[in-house]
Amino acid sequence: MTFSIVIATYNRAVVLRDTLASLARLTTDVPWEVIVVDNNSPDDTRQVVEAASATFPVPLRYAFEREQGRSAALNHGFRLAAGDIIVTTDDDVRVEPGWLNAIRATLDTFGCDYVGGRVTPIFEEPSLPEWFPPKPGLLWGVIALLDYGPKAVKFGARVPLGVNMAMRRDAIERAGGFDPAIGRKAGTLLGQEVREWCLRAHAAGLVGYYSPDIVVEHLIPADRLTKKYFRRWFYWRGISRAMLYADTGLDMEKPAQSSIDFTTVRHIAGVPRYLFRSALTAARDAITAMMRGDHMTSFDREMWLWTFAGIVRQRWIDRRRPIRAAATRRGAVAEEPTRARIVPTS
Repeated sequence: MTFSIVIATYNRAVVLRDTLASLARLTTDVPWEVIVVDNNSPDDTRQVVEAASATFPVPLRYAFEREQGRSAALNHGFRLAAGDIIVTTDDDVRVEPGWLNAIRATLDTFGCDYVGGRVTPIFEEPSLPEWFPPKPGLLWGVIALLDYGPKAVKFGARVPLGVNMAMRRDAIERAGGFDPAIGRKAGTLLGQEVREWCLRAHAAGLVGYYSPDIVVEHLIPADRLTKKYFRRWFYWRGISRAMLYADTGLDMEKPAQSSIDFTTVRHIAGVPRYLFRSALTAARDAITAMMRGDHMTSFDREMWLWTFAGIVRQRWIDRRRPIRAAATRRGAVAEEPTRARIVPTS
């Protein structure tokens, strides 16, 4: 088996049906399979998968993961996968027929261990709010869109999105799976599992590349393009970054570019003191932009304040945990440290 496509899904049978129909149109001359991992869905997810499997062109397998969370579901799929290349995507995508061929071509061209690509939108509402940027940027990541440009890029400070990512089996065996503690769970918007995996992959000597030829389209429902959703997403981003900080000692603003030994930095309530200055600067910039009518910049800077709020919340919970030096890395998810429990909020 060359490819195993793994999809984690929760209570989205309607959109999953169309995603499976899109995957069924893939064309490649190598063996492949699809594994759908149901993460405790109360709807008819199983029936949708079983109905699609009757006419699906390759093996389409249903699996059930009781532990809540996207990372736990994907890790279950990894254990079941028979492919040499394991592809992750979501239950609300559309793919071009040559998607798997583009993945294999990129892996072969660069001789790398993992790859990712562009994620373009299919907006439910054609008109975008005035505060949402029309070009790729920080806010695009909130709704899982990505475009690093027309040329291939080696991953480092930039990382792929899990909705369009593929890894050689050996890469997962060397770096481990996704960390369930910081991945998406029902009731939360935790979401640093791909970045954390890439940090471990880099520490294990693995190399990844972005290719503009690897493309998926991602459905964006109208309720995702609201300020309320974006504020909540960035709040949970702050929580996720603070959890990553407690484990690795990496900068919460730019973890991939971290160069500070935070064991020597002064903290206030568990938060590095300089972050309070960053928050004040963001507040000033947001107000200034609002006063001159620049709603896009104002909202962009406001998002740092919501990130900061999440950081403060989680660092207060973890304030008595010793901070690890940035040089210390965990080897695998199986060695997951003890964390303060995160209580999901609505």
